Amino acid sequence: MKNILLLIALFFGSFIYSQESLTYQKPPQEILELVNAPLAPLMRMDDNGENFVFLYRSNFKSIEELSETEMRLGGLRINPITNIGSRERYYNSIKVRVGRNNKDETPIGLPANGRFSNFNWSPNQKMMAFTNTISSGVELWILNIETKSAKKITEANLNANIGQPFSWFKDNTALLVKIISKDKKSLIDTKTAVPTGPTVSVSETGVKAQNRTYQDLLKNPTDKHNFEQLTLSELTKVSLDGKKTIWKKNDMYDDLSFSPDGNFIMVTTIEKPFSYLVPYNRFPSKTVIYDKDGKLINTIIEVPLIEDLPQGFMAVRKGKRNFSWRDDKQATLTWCEALDEGNPEKEVEFRDEVFELNAPFNGKATSILKTIGRFAGIEWGNNQTAIAYDRWWNTRNTKSYIFNPSNNTIKPIVISDRNYQDTYSDPGRFVTKRNEYGRYTLDLVNENAFLIGDGFSENGKFPFVDEMNLKTLKTTRLYQSSLTDKIEDLSSALDMKNGELIVRIESKNEYPNYYIRNIKKQNDLIPLTQFENPYKSIQNVYKEVIKYNREDGLELSGTLYLPTNYEKGKKYPMVMWAYPREFKDKSSAGQSTSNSNEFTYPSYGSPIYWVTRGYVVLDDASFPIVGEGDEQPNDTFIKQLVSNAKAAIDAVDNLGYIDRTKVAVGGHSYGAFMTANLLAHSNLFAAGIARSGAYNRTLTPFGFQSEERNYWEAPEVYNAMSPFMHAHTMKTPLLLVHGEADNNSGTYPLQSERYFNALKGLGAPVRLVMLPKESHGYSAEESVLHMLWEQDQWLETYVKNKVTPEKQILKKEVEVKH
Repeated sequence: MKNILLLIALFFGSFIYSQESLTYQKPPQEILELVNAPLAPLMRMDDNGENFVFLYRSNFKSIEELSETEMRLGGLRINPITNIGSRERYYNSIKVRVGRNNKDETPIGLPANGRFSNFNWSPNQKMMAFTNTISSGVELWILNIETKSAKKITEANLNANIGQPFSWFKDNTALLVKIISKDKKSLIDTKTAVPTGPTVSVSETGVKAQNRTYQDLLKNPTDKHNFEQLTLSELTKVSLDGKKTIWKKNDMYDDLSFSPDGNFIMVTTIEKPFSYLVPYNRFPSKTVIYDKDGKLINTIIEVPLIEDLPQGFMAVRKGKRNFSWRDDKQATLTWCEALDEGNPEKEVEFRDEVFELNAPFNGKATSILKTIGRFAGIEWGNNQTAIAYDRWWNTRNTKSYIFNPSNNTIKPIVISDRNYQDTYSDPGRFVTKRNEYGRYTLDLVNENAFLIGDGFSENGKFPFVDEMNLKTLKTTRLYQSSLTDKIEDLSSALDMKNGELIVRIESKNEYPNYYIRNIKKQNDLIPLTQFENPYKSIQNVYKEVIKYNREDGLELSGTLYLPTNYEKGKKYPMVMWAYPREFKDKSSAGQSTSNSNEFTYPSYGSPIYWVTRGYVVLDDASFPIVGEGDEQPNDTFIKQLVSNAKAAIDAVDNLGYIDRTKVAVGGHSYGAFMTANLLAHSNLFAAGIARSGAYNRTLTPFGFQSEERNYWEAPEVYNAMSPFMHAHTMKTPLLLVHGEADNNSGTYPLQSERYFNALKGLGAPVRLVMLPKESHGYSAEESVLHMLWEQDQWLETYVKNKVTPEKQILKKEVEVKH
């Protein structure tokens, strides 16, 4: 009997806990050391590259922080006690360094256990404003760079529930701040409120409202009341000495935007009626221009409730949209209007028209440009030169135009017309510099502009700087990185006239650090940071980007890691991690941006941890889903998915590294959806890990991911792609993990719960782990560590120590004897 019990313990011991109420667990020490490695700070630098602010934070929140009071209203998640987003990411320490050649970082004296966020340079970049969240609310603080000191200028009464809670006045002496309204009414507890009637939604005949499955929407009149009270604020002018003046009375203020010269401010407010179908950014709104003293200049637009857009990713509302200030002028407003009534199905020569209107904003607007695709923005230069962009999702096309904003009779010239998924052909982004208004405009030298590109190619990543003559459109290469044992990123331009750039350089075992590179001088690098590698235990792990072909000849790739204890000739279990992506052409789908010289950084959701546990890891394996011409990618989703997986396993197996019977597949979100489909439609894997996924596409009937057809237009596609519909074919062990508070469109927790119920009902080996308080991504230390423990237990049981058919027979014999 003792022997029988011992065998039972060996086979079932590690998962006896599956029916128990678990406390949070921690992964093995090898993983724990990597997870707890300290984060390098975020660096904020002024435009001269002389003054630096370093922001430090902890790796994770605590479960106590996630358990603070939260209201989910209109697509927002709000802490109603502190009046800031309940999922805000905070920093806890600030250091300042003055001078690029100075190595000393001065800690700023701040409250212990501070929670700092919303960092914003002053117009002259001599100060930085930020917020500190305490138990009762949000305070406004000012950091003085020169004196390396900070002071509080308001009480804990900011309203940071929606949009940026403050904006600097141009003269650097004051800020316009959203202060909690004195007329705010008490919130209503939705759990104890007594209903006064039913909640009613109405659909009118012929009016189609094909909306995505949004989360955290308003659900009843109580939600409407609470949303209004939490978004009401007074606009208050607060000087640096703390003096306060009411600038505008109570309203639901959303966006605040000063004109480049600082004399006007564009204010957008949320209006009624609210909606139960869409989030707050599609509620009615009003945009008004005031002068800097609060005097009304003009009402620019009143937008009605947007519940019924046309179908398609390129659909937009009718009328004026995308309001912004022209960066190269004192106070000129720009916007665009759809020429196809916002309907991508309409065939028109031009999709959008762009207009401008000068102060005082009450005359006739001037048309300055029409775009072939959907308008996507403008880089302003001067009165004669600007660069515009458009985009069309259905063809994956983007264009850039050079045009004269002062003369619409001069035809714009298309300077780039390309597939935006074709990474190898990317011409780069235009360099901008800060102008006299503190705005960023094209860095123009005579008739020349500059482009900084990532430089991806079949041979690797070699970033470049080009000079373009805007008359002839001829480009001249000024610099291209030649590093082959490291990766160089050209982050930004400091001074193109003198050839100074901010670059970031890293290698597989050297932490990314920043430098000033002078491209006019050979090997001229000035180090700005000296961050150390905190992941010493994996710094020498073998890493390689492998390339291979799937059965139709399409080239794929993945980043291969060997175990830290790798022994030549030994075959290891493997973890493969991936995320499917849709393409409209095979050429783009076959391109790779992975590089073996990238720093090996194990983020919380990474599979890289398992190289310390004796696994081969294939990370970021290519999973392109291609649909060329009239064919849509998802028409052959399953076939391509399985083909991608088989090609990856074959490639690593052919290298002699793995036991192909011991391969796990995993993914997050759409990667989880991929994982469930692979287990349902193939026998390639020993186990799977699916985190925060969606498994029944009939629950997202008006599109998902890159699928814009609705369920009734393509029911066979929706059904074929839904693992839930094929639960009866799934016999492979699957670990499902989901945040109980997932707010991502389409991946609500019900997806995992119902899929688990289906699999359990059909006798499949499956485990569901619901993480309390967590959203689509996981942020509490307790949750992340437990998730890693769950994954490690699953891999050890079903992959590394997979029960072979012979052991399975013994297992059954033990069960019978018992």
